[in-house]
Amino acid sequence: MQGEPLQHQAPAMSLLTPVLVAVVCILIVWIYKAADGRLERKKEEAPTPPWVDEDLGDTTAPHNVEEDADEWPEEEEESVELIPYRHTRYPEEEMATRSREFYELLRQRRSVRCISEEQVPMEVIENAIKAAGTAPSGAHTEPWTFVVVKDRVVKHKVREIIEEEEKINYMKRMGRRWVTDVKKLRTNWVKEYLDTAPVLILIFKQVHGFAANGRRKVHYYNEISVSIACGMLLSALQNAGLVTVTTTPLNCGPRLRVLLGRPTNEKLLVLLPVGYPSQEAMVPNLRRKALDQIMVTV
Repeated sequence: MQGEPLQHQAPAMSLLTPVLVAVVCILIVWIYKAADGRLERKKEEAPTPPWVDEDLGDTTAPHNVEEDADEWPEEEEESVELIPYRHTRYPEEEMATRSREFYELLRQRRSVRCISEEQVPMEVIENAIKAAGTAPSGAHTEPWTFVVVKDRVVKHKVREIIEEEEKINYMKRMGRRWVTDVKKLRTNWVKEYLDTAPVLILIFKQVHGFAANGRRKVHYYNEISVSIACGMLLSALQNAGLVTVTTTPLNCGPRLRVLLGRPTNEKLLVLLPVGYPSQEAMVPNLRRKALDQIMVTV
């Protein structure tokens, strides 16, 4: 008699087991979705690294190129004439001398923040920019625009925009580690050289161009191409006896683009204040890495 209740409970337990399994499955699914939702929210809420600027992203990723290509009509390829390449070959001894002299020239290049108001010849600026314009570019799209600012009023407006954003960068966006790392270089958000430098060169990358029919035209590897041009511009300015300091005005691109009347397909990459060093110019006594730290021969 004592076992009889157990016999009656067995069917009930057998019916309850599938229900429990179903409840457990529902709970597992709910927990998984809730956790997944929290991860997604964390991704959305995660702050963008402070050194990442919307204008600094390269928009020619393969998937973007493919999507844009679907919008373009078929066009005949432009034929480019091939011409003989004229090359000047130097004796090995002269090659070594020229390479050594060029290295010594660029070794003297420094980032100078104390720039004199003394005017510089515009021919020199133009030649330096022409030299930068010889840089290689993806599919020879030449995706660069060099905006030269000489007007005092415009230069001061540029300074106001940059200092406003830079103060926020230093105080909030960049974080304590970055501020500590640049402290040794004696830098802060005050950019007096934007007023004193006789010339500001703002280098914009063209994220795309326009075909003859007005449709968008891809500028492949636009950021890499413009970065190469910037390096050549720095070398040309050093060769001419001028100084500058490379600046990347984070979060200033859209406002500066509007100020300078540039189209939306252009994104600010680098700003260079250019001129002669002031008499009181000082630079950190920095050392560069040795050759064996930057070169690997296989």
